[in-house]
Amino acid sequence: MKARSLLTRAMRSPDDTVVQLRYMDSKGQATIRVVSPIRFLAPDRFLGLCLCRCEPRQFHIARCDNIQLKPAADYVMPVPMATAG
Repeated sequence: MKARSLLTRAMRSPDDTVVQLRYMDSKGQATIRVVSPIRFLAPDRFLGLCLCRCEPRQFHIARCDNIQLKPAADYVMPVPMATAG
């Protein structure tokens, strides 16, 4: 799974890498977020520090798409959370 592979890469270098992703919440609201992945909670979920909400959040991998690795040095909390169309 490509998403899991990208998340694993970010987890292995937390000081250097974050991910930007499009996330669809349980109500169908899509947002663009910047997240520092911490660990997998289950095969289908991970815990990450959401730089937009400034707190740890649980993310369902199936609700994530357009995952991109980004340099952590480019972001300072809070990162604006954009609504995705």
